[in-house]
Amino acid sequence: MTFNLVTFFTTFAVIFLAELPDKTMFASLAMGTRMRPLWVWFGTSSAFVVHVAIAVLAGSAFALLPKPLVQVIAAVLFAFGAYTLLKGGDDDEDGESSGPRVLGLWATYTTAFMVVFIGEWGDLTQLTTANLAATREPLPVALGALLALVSVSALALVAGRFIAERVPLKVVQRIGGLVMIVLAVWSLSEAVL
Repeated sequence: MTFNLVTFFTTFAVIFLAELPDKTMFASLAMGTRMRPLWVWFGTSSAFVVHVAIAVLAGSAFALLPKPLVQVIAAVLFAFGAYTLLKGGDDDEDGESSGPRVLGLWATYTTAFMVVFIGEWGDLTQLTTANLAATREPLPVALGALLALVSVSALALVAGRFIAERVPLKVVQRIGGLVMIVLAVWSLSEAVL
């Protein structure tokens, strides 16, 4: 059994682009202004591990269905993801907070874990990960999704303000939406071929 690098990099790219304009990036940025960023990253990353595991298990269960049916379902879900990203939101979250600083490793870790664990439940990236796991090899999907999610969290903590000031989120959403459209067409073509 070989590790499929195309699946890994495709998953990474799709999840990374879908997560950039997501609320979790802004939550990580906001938490990083009041808490120690490294501890926030440990908490968010732990929550992502749990979410990816759940998504891959769910996707692997879908893989037991007939392949053409799974491909059609995947195409519909990718199309929905594209619609969600291209529709975009008008959320004006600035990530600034003048609230009190949270101190302590466990308080920071627990807060970051719970914010992401609750906030990402049923989120587009979790559904997309499950969708990819249903149509591709689970291990490269899991590793690609996890690396993308923890990378976005780290990026938000390290360079979030820089990105928010210079790269319009609408651009990121449009790129992610176009990638999802390509994946929807690809999945649909695999269902009929």
